[in-house]
Amino acid sequence: MNDTSAKNDGRTGFSRRRFITGTGSLLGAAALAGPTPSAWATPRTAAAPIASGSRVPALVIGTGYGGCVAALRLAQAGTDVHMAEMGMAWDTPGPDGKIFANTTRPDDRSFWLRTRTKQPLSNFLGFPLDRNVNRYTGILDAEEFGGITVYQGRGVGGGSLVNGGMAVTPRRENFGAILPTVDAEEMYSTYYPRANSGLGVTTIDPAWFEEADCYQYARVGRKHARRAGFPFLFVPAVYDWDYMKREAAGTVPRSALDGEILYGNNHGKKSLQKTYIDRIRATGRVTISPLHKVTTVTPAPGGGYTVLIDQLDTTGRTTATKTVTADKVFFAAGSVGTSKLLVGLKATGALPLLNDEVGRGWGDNGNVMCGRANHLWDPTGKLQASIPTGGIDNWDAGGAFAEVAPLPTGIETWASFYLSITKNPHRARFTWNAAAGRAELDWQTAWKQPSIDAAKTIFDRINRKEGTIYRSDLFGVHKIWGDHLTYHPLGGAVLDKATDNYGRLHGHPGLYVIDGALIPGNTSVNPFVTITALAERNIERIIATDL
Repeated sequence: MNDTSAKNDGRTGFSRRRFITGTGSLLGAAALAGPTPSAWATPRTAAAPIASGSRVPALVIGTGYGGCVAALRLAQAGTDVHMAEMGMAWDTPGPDGKIFANTTRPDDRSFWLRTRTKQPLSNFLGFPLDRNVNRYTGILDAEEFGGITVYQGRGVGGGSLVNGGMAVTPRRENFGAILPTVDAEEMYSTYYPRANSGLGVTTIDPAWFEEADCYQYARVGRKHARRAGFPFLFVPAVYDWDYMKREAAGTVPRSALDGEILYGNNHGKKSLQKTYIDRIRATGRVTISPLHKVTTVTPAPGGGYTVLIDQLDTTGRTTATKTVTADKVFFAAGSVGTSKLLVGLKATGALPLLNDEVGRGWGDNGNVMCGRANHLWDPTGKLQASIPTGGIDNWDAGGAFAEVAPLPTGIETWASFYLSITKNPHRARFTWNAAAGRAELDWQTAWKQPSIDAAKTIFDRINRKEGTIYRSDLFGVHKIWGDHLTYHPLGGAVLDKATDNYGRLHGHPGLYVIDGALIPGNTSVNPFVTITALAERNIERIIATDL
């Protein structure tokens, strides 16, 4: 049985006092201190930003997966491209010598324009983990809507900067439910392989996995899954596994083995900065303007589109507003960013011919999180690599795929932690609130119940088999399920509805959607490989026919 002595808190076999005294990294003095003047206020700018009055053949709004695919392929086809990115370049080390902050020690770099962190895992053993920070254009946006918090990457590289790097291609038999108007044969023979190659996707060395201390937590998760009758699948990722081996050997600075993931990874992770963006820069045809936020796109009198762009400083203040003309515009600001922008442009009359499908079909990829309290003879390890390597597949029987996720606290927790992707049918819509001057999302908190029910088909069964219980101290007091968020926003400008079957927006020739907004709410697995592959498919057709 679990150790549930009254001397212990949280049913995990160690005391609150031991937790506080044993982990300076998670709840130490730095994490509890108030804000100090920001030391990251003046990042270096790699190149001169776009000038007001410029005309560009192609403007890409955003530098995430879809935007990078579009920019690279357009440049390779001979088109000059400019990319406008709302976030920073993330190319300048701070006073600590690192570009990115540590997951367990958030600072000003961690969050986008917040004065208090809003961490996905908000509590531990009854103690809140959030802390005050200075308002800064940090790397992770926790954007709050009425019923959900959406986590998004902010910076050159978009979501690739902050995700867990799990590069999963959906099972082919599930693809028809993901993108029903797309030819699966083409995707699996051409575009998924192209995306995986471009992203640098590889799989962990199974022999090393079996012996690595940093993946004890994943081996415990595998054991519990298999004993309950579920398959455990190794999952590809975008991490340099040779670098991780050197981390474990102590010959290079630690990155994944120092818990770096949620607020960026300083060394081993192959984010877009190291893959597509490196190749983009090598073309000599693409320029990138960080801290530039597109606010308006309207048809230009002489053809093309007039685009208004606010230049920001690191407090989020607008320091200049620029007018640029673009022959073609590619919306790649992420599912939420693209959807909000398009809904506003339609409602305010800037792009009145957009159809009524704009803003519809938005989903959370069925995300829900939970933790389990294991027995004392099942430790998950003090050292945990921040890059997940495996998942539990119950999609066909229960509608859930669960990645075995790390809890890189630096102490033994005897806890297994999971992020589930579930077959949640609910879809939300973005609409324009004219009085407030903003787009709003009508997601309802109760819509997460199907995700919880699907996740329970896995974890109730594991708990029954192991004689274990759920953790109730990770997302608030006595709260088992992390049902308040998503890491995987999808939809809002759905393919073959708001656009044609290759991402061309209806009503306004020369405008395209090329990101996760095209995918209607669910991919059955982590979505970024599918976003990349779909972008590769679409831009190939656009270049062949529209340029």
